[in-house]
Amino acid sequence: MPVSELDIAVIPLLKDNYGYLLHDPDSGTTAAVDPSEAQPMLDAAAARGWKISHVLNTHHHNDHCGGNLGIKQATGATVVGPAYDRDRIPGIDIAVDEEAGFDLARHHARVLFIPGHTSGHIAFHFAGSNAVFCGDTLFSIGCGRMFEGTPQQMWSSLCKLRALPDQTWIYCGHEYTEANCRFAVTIDPENRDLAEFAAAVKHARAQGEKTIPSNLGIEKFCNPFLRADQPGLLEKFGGKGRDPVAAFAAIRRAKDSF
Repeated sequence: MPVSELDIAVIPLLKDNYGYLLHDPDSGTTAAVDPSEAQPMLDAAAARGWKISHVLNTHHHNDHCGGNLGIKQATGATVVGPAYDRDRIPGIDIAVDEEAGFDLARHHARVLFIPGHTSGHIAFHFAGSNAVFCGDTLFSIGCGRMFEGTPQQMWSSLCKLRALPDQTWIYCGHEYTEANCRFAVTIDPENRDLAEFAAAVKHARAQGEKTIPSNLGIEKFCNPFLRADQPGLLEKFGGKGRDPVAAFAAIRRAKDSF
């Protein structure tokens, strides 16, 4: 019997965070992904007639796991987080890694270890639903700051995400797309795909629309942090050795001071 795709709801949290509800229509199993706060996630689930049974965390920052204990207290949910960082995940019950992966009902998630933003960061890739929940490693037209990792780690993590199929939808941690586009066009001004995408994002945000999820296939053409090894950016930022890691690091430094 074929497995239905997950129903995915995007839940705005705090100032510009997103949490997500993943619902398996066959079993009723429902996961809250990266809940920065509990009540909005509980309310959003209740409004849909869902009960949260699991919490999935990509990393330990409070704006991604601050709601763990509240949800767990309210529902008895099982908290799932990175084995690489289990000591910093509130209420963790199940620690997952790349070898183990994770099954939400009959939906298998490949767990990707993607350090850089934090040392223990992971993503959950539900291939059957063409969805990756990547926290603060990859944003639409951006990437996260390197609080605990190196440029080499972050570039390797971005390449791991970039290798996913083009039809993958990126469910990231924040609504940063418009600001990321303003920076990206200064780095890659001749990129027509980026210019068109930036215009569409500006229009969408003016209408109050979300820009997440974003399509990975589009990101591969537009996101400078995924394109640091492409000839134009490599020549401009990669130094004498045309090093993709050096190019990525230079672009990230430029973003930090933009």
